[in-house]
Amino acid sequence: MRRYLRVLVLCLGCGFCSLLYSLNQFAVNLEEEESGDGGKLKAGAASWLTVSERIAGKGARSVGPKESPGGSDRYNKDVSLSYWNPYWMLPSDVCGMNCFWEATFRYRLMKTQSSDTMHLAVVACGERLEETITMIKSAIIFSIQPLQFHIFAEDQLHHRFKNILILKEVDSLLYVDTDILFLRPVDDIWSLLKKFNSTQIAAMAPEHEEPRIGWYNRFARHPYYGKTGVNSGVMLMNMTRMRRKYFKNDMTTVRLQWGEILMPLLKKYKLNITWGDQDLLNIMFFHNPESLFVFPCQWNYRPDHCIYGSNCREAEEEGIFILHGNRGVYHDDKQPVFRAVYEALRNCSFEDDKVHSLLHPLELELQKTVHTYCGRIHKIFMKQLTKSIRDNYVRSSKERDIPFNEQSF
Repeated sequence: MRRYLRVLVLCLGCGFCSLLYSLNQFAVNLEEEESGDGGKLKAGAASWLTVSERIAGKGARSVGPKESPGGSDRYNKDVSLSYWNPYWMLPSDVCGMNCFWEATFRYRLMKTQSSDTMHLAVVACGERLEETITMIKSAIIFSIQPLQFHIFAEDQLHHRFKNILILKEVDSLLYVDTDILFLRPVDDIWSLLKKFNSTQIAAMAPEHEEPRIGWYNRFARHPYYGKTGVNSGVMLMNMTRMRRKYFKNDMTTVRLQWGEILMPLLKKYKLNITWGDQDLLNIMFFHNPESLFVFPCQWNYRPDHCIYGSNCREAEEEGIFILHGNRGVYHDDKQPVFRAVYEALRNCSFEDDKVHSLLHPLELELQKTVHTYCGRIHKIFMKQLTKSIRDNYVRSSKERDIPFNEQSF
């Protein structure tokens, strides 16, 4: 009897493997058929923005589908599947029981995700309209792939963003505060998604590099991530994984999903938190440290990194990638180097020659800030910005098939 049972189990196992192989071949065949028909997939509900016209007026560069060697169809795909990890490689607390089946039927879409639109989210409220527009401008100037903005705004600001449609579901998202300035393409931080391991769902930078001046390790009355906590001003998220993740917590032994855990955490720690959502994120990743990818401080450079002396080694070596003007430093005289960069980008228009309208005037302004600690290292504020503008000129020269003039730099 046992022999028959073993044979039966073996047959079932072989049949199951055959089924899996058939499903995989079915997906591959579908992919090949689509490739043979011009590589076109049915366009999804993609909403394209032309926000630059509202920012810079006539002649501004628009953000949306463009003519390209690969054709505009490669931008019109509506998928929500992560491309950097197959579902079956993810832990059960991230995916659950549906991972394998969803991956089997949607494997053919995985390779298309790398050319999708980059999604950038921001919350604009109060007097933050000008900051938000300047942030969007800095993202548009340097980025290469199409951008889609998701702006959450108060009612009185809606008319200023009336062209922006918020997607109900996206696979990945870059959230930034309004006081963020991009000094290199959004594409570069977006590419960090590929570096996530199978358990990571989000990426942030440390709140401090130097524990002696850290806020969380000195004053926090709640759990926080790592030695000095993390800063939520720039947060890269794999939304697909985030929606599926079951989080460990200190409220119950049962793991809870994202939508289930936030309000209970807020109720428990509402008398102890100072920095709102950032504190809640620190609590969550304290209990789930394996879920966080930590990127260097140059991706979220703030006054704290230079106000008491330079303490962001990566920025010293390669320059600042993303500037974060928290504490209102774009609008007062406490940190003139931050204000100078903000004013330079705010006054810059898309059709201007960036070397003469942005770089040269900014260099002169930064030289006036050497009386401050941040001003003494003002060259790190220019290093990556100069490279980004130069790369822009090189790309533009290649597209127009004209020689690049190195002497401009």
